[in-house]
Amino acid sequence: MKRIGLIIPSSNRMVEQEMVRVLPAGATAHIARLRMTGPHERPLDQLLPDVANAAAMLADARCEAIAFHCTANSTAGGADGEARLLAALRAGSAGAVTTTATAIRAALDELGARRIVLVTPYSATVTDQEAGFFTGAGYDVAATVATDRGGSDEYCATPAEAWEAALLEVRRDDVDAYVLSCANIACFAVIERVEKALRKPLVTSNQAVLWATLRAAAAPRPQHLGRLMERL
Repeated sequence: MKRIGLIIPSSNRMVEQEMVRVLPAGATAHIARLRMTGPHERPLDQLLPDVANAAAMLADARCEAIAFHCTANSTAGGADGEARLLAALRAGSAGAVTTTATAIRAALDELGARRIVLVTPYSATVTDQEAGFFTGAGYDVAATVATDRGGSDEYCATPAEAWEAALLEVRRDDVDAYVLSCANIACFAVIERVEKALRKPLVTSNQAVLWATLRAAAAPRPQHLGRLMERL
C-alpha cells in the first residue's frame, strides 16, 4: 500500500471529498489538520513548529510522501516562505515532501507552461499576492481573476460549474496553462471539460498535490483528472 500524508487547514472540507475519493487502488491518504486560516491565521514563524510536528505524525503512519497543502499559506511568504515550509516538513519526515506552491510549480514545469492565467476564490489582495509568488518564481502571469468568495463556507458551496464558467470567461490564446487555486473548492468534475474547451492544460491545487505526492510515492495514477495526471 502506498501512503500519502496531507497537512491541511482545519476548515478544509474538500480534500477528503475531492482528493481522497479518487485515489487509485493501492494508495491511501492520511490527513492532519492545523488551524492556520481565517480567524486562525498566524505568522509563518508560529506555524512552522506545528508543520514539523504534523509531518512527524504522518511519518509515524509510514507516509511515503507528505504535503503541506494550503495554497495561500504556501505562497504568502514568497520563495523564502516556501523554502521554510519545506524545511519544516523535512524536519519531521525523512520521506518526500512538498507544498501546494511547490507542487503547482512542478506541475507547470512538467507541462512546459511559463505563461499562465490565475483564477482564485480569494480577494484581489490575496490573489495579487499569489500572482507575485508565481512571478517571482519565473512565471508570466498574463491575467488574474479574483472571485472574492468570502471564506471557507462560500468556497465549499461554490459548484464546480462556477469555476468552469470563470475559466471559460478568461479564455486567452497567448497562455500556456490555467491555474485554479485553492485546496477548499470542488473542481475535479470539470477539469477535462475545461481543458477541452480552452485547449490548454488546467492545473488545480488539489490535482497538483495529488499528482506530486502520488508520483513521489510511486503510486498508480487516478483517471480523468486532465493532462497533468496523464504524466504521472
